[in-house]
Amino acid sequence: MIVSVTRHDWTPAEVLALFKLPFNDLLFQAQSVHRQYFDPNRVQVSTLLSIKTGACPEDCKYCPQSGHYNTGLDKEKLMEVEKVLKAAADAKAIGSTRFCMGAAWKHPSAKDMPYVLKMVEGVKALGLETCMTLGKLTQEQTEALAHAGLDYYNHNLDTSPEFYGNIITTRTYSERLQTLAYVRDAGMKICSGGILGMGESVEDRAGLLIQLANLPEHPESVPINMLVKVEGTPLANEDDVDPFDFIRMLAVARIMMPQSHVRLSAGREQMNEQMQALAFLAGANSIFYGEKLLTTGNPQADKDMRLFARLGIQPEAREEHADEVHQAAIEQALIEQRDNQLFVNAAV
Repeated sequence: MIVSVTRHDWTPAEVLALFKLPFNDLLFQAQSVHRQYFDPNRVQVSTLLSIKTGACPEDCKYCPQSGHYNTGLDKEKLMEVEKVLKAAADAKAIGSTRFCMGAAWKHPSAKDMPYVLKMVEGVKALGLETCMTLGKLTQEQTEALAHAGLDYYNHNLDTSPEFYGNIITTRTYSERLQTLAYVRDAGMKICSGGILGMGESVEDRAGLLIQLANLPEHPESVPINMLVKVEGTPLANEDDVDPFDFIRMLAVARIMMPQSHVRLSAGREQMNEQMQALAFLAGANSIFYGEKLLTTGNPQADKDMRLFARLGIQPEAREEHADEVHQAAIEQALIEQRDNQLFVNAAV
């Protein structure tokens, strides 16, 4: 039996050795670790909403929201609080347990923070877990978000420290790590991962996971994204990620961070059902749900539920409400919604 130990001292040689394992051996090890900490047939479901789109001053080469590139994306101001809360209620109605809000900012401004805090408070009042990604934070902003009830803060490292400068020049790696430290010190949970398909090497992929796994505490959520190539961005013509290489990344992340939720994130629109099934086998146990991930496509909710049904997977309930009665109510509601094709209607 493979016994997993949570570690914070991974070396490059150890991690590269995992990447080089025969595929079946790697998946067996990852699934064995996964079963020690999670129900293998439960997947946490989140919905992501762009609350402020486009005109970002950052130059992230993968991002259609960057003001440095002409991608044809419509620029939008910060959404009204009431519209955000309506979207959160809709997300809860189709089975999401976490509502994530993303804004295309280098950092939130003083004039926008009061509205952001009201969004957190309102979504929290709906009984959903709250998550935000707003760019770099000051210590004061981080503490205000925690006080408002924010559960998770998403701030991806994107890639290894060595490759990072090839992708972003407007914010340093150390600034990203500082924001994560502020978030942890404020008592919030961390959502942090990276992107595959930007021209990085296997060593860079290992380097990203080492940065995350060797933090004083592992991120509670680790999104692994596959680059969504958008015309107008500098990475629009990058080679596709080999599907087996992507699955390997998920499996190694599961082994290195055994108690974290590993999220199958951007790029799912390009994955067939067999690849997604392998991803769950490799230890992925969180997805984004709905039509869009900020500005790029994502499989629609009804399609996800059909796949869950075929694989015998159920959405994971929030921990603080995971009593038998609440769990049964969630599952019954999902069955009724699927049978009545409400997922299709909700996506119209």
